[in-house]
Amino acid sequence: MNRIVIVVFAIVLIVPVTALAQTRSRTTKRSAPAATKPSAQQTAEAKTTGATKIAEQIKNLTRFVYLLGGVAKGIEQVDEAAKKNEASPAALQQNEQNKATVKTSLRNVREGLDQLEIYFRGTHGLEDYYLKLAGSASGAATAEDQAAAGHFDQSGRTMLGVVNRLTDVLLEMR
Repeated sequence: MNRIVIVVFAIVLIVPVTALAQTRSRTTKRSAPAATKPSAQQTAEAKTTGATKIAEQIKNLTRFVYLLGGVAKGIEQVDEAAKKNEASPAALQQNEQNKATVKTSLRNVREGLDQLEIYFRGTHGLEDYYLKLAGSASGAATAEDQAAAGHFDQSGRTMLGVVNRLTDVLLEMR
């Protein structure tokens, strides 16, 4: 019995342990294709598309700010009349609807600017402009907060700042 144990022990020492281990087949992984740099034409097209998107936002925002001026003035007048108990229930109801519409519109503007920032951040050729564009949506969020607090006139002024930022980016892109 001692001889068997010694023979088995000797065989175990002679046979390399790695031969007994389970092996897996070795395959080389194909590397992912290298990211190709966009061509000059693709960059120019992206720049044109980005500039068009900014121009559309500027048009929408200037129209919105123009309309907001009149609505904000009407809201303030009805609020003043309500403080003096001179406003009719219908005027008060219409005023509340106007406030809700302005708040909803500002939320939509902010979401549109968020999408614009995301587009610029994720599009080759527009990343540099994204740095100048970043913050537009937060400006709209500030305007949204101001409107929620009842400061509609200040909200409009904040939106003018956003329009100025967009215009600066558009000028940079030309």
